[in-house]
Amino acid sequence: MVFIGGLHRSGTTPLARCLATHPQVSGFSGTGAREDEGQHLQSVYPAAREFGGPGRFAFDPAAHLTEESPLAGATARAALLGAWLPHWETDRPVLVEKSPPNLVMTRFLQATFPEARFVIVVRHPVVVTLSTRKWARRMPLSRLTEHWFRAHDIFLGDAPHLRHLHVVKYEDLIGKPEPTLAGVADFLELDGPIRADTLQSGRSSAYEAEWQAWSRSRQPGRRLAHRRLCRLFAERAAHYGYDMRDLAVSGPFPSP
Repeated sequence: MVFIGGLHRSGTTPLARCLATHPQVSGFSGTGAREDEGQHLQSVYPAAREFGGPGRFAFDPAAHLTEESPLAGATARAALLGAWLPHWETDRPVLVEKSPPNLVMTRFLQATFPEARFVIVVRHPVVVTLSTRKWARRMPLSRLTEHWFRAHDIFLGDAPHLRHLHVVKYEDLIGKPEPTLAGVADFLELDGPIRADTLQSGRSSAYEAEWQAWSRSRQPGRRLAHRRLCRLFAERAAHYGYDMRDLAVSGPFPSP
């Protein structure tokens, strides 16, 4: 069992699609569920929408599930397998489930599937904030950005409890696809490489250009928003290897 997690718009779908092209891997496709996410195919735990959805769910303490959750364990395992197995090719040794809220549910999933491996995708907080606005238009940008840090702070606190964890930065997945996917293949002990031809580069370019335009905009509101977000989150972004002003900067993810 491989669980892919990461905030909405962080690159979980491109990575899951890459993995599904490998002959040893089966992922979800054609399920009818939104983005073929396992969270929408089961009734064991609440989906992210129950906690407000993109840009909001990690603010709700109930979204953070650990091994102490009464939902965890053998009963949940049986129910989840019953919901997910019909959508996998079960003759393949690696079964992948992808859902954004897995980011804050790793300990619960490990308690339910002790053999599970986790691949977490991380993308620049500014890009995630700008691309999530369409689902949370009434939320201030500072609140959307705070959600990025809240979710990743929860994950980073949970990470030392995980036995099998691999973190992928979206910027590396797109900018250095072959070595990045080779790292994922090694982590999952796959025979042969994972194809990179389904990946699309340049998906962050529009957000990078928009953010730079805000810094010199003639609209005072946008210039002030840019300065405020940079001031509020610069130190926290640096901890995660990012620069709030230069979106091209992507350093190493902090060790758990």
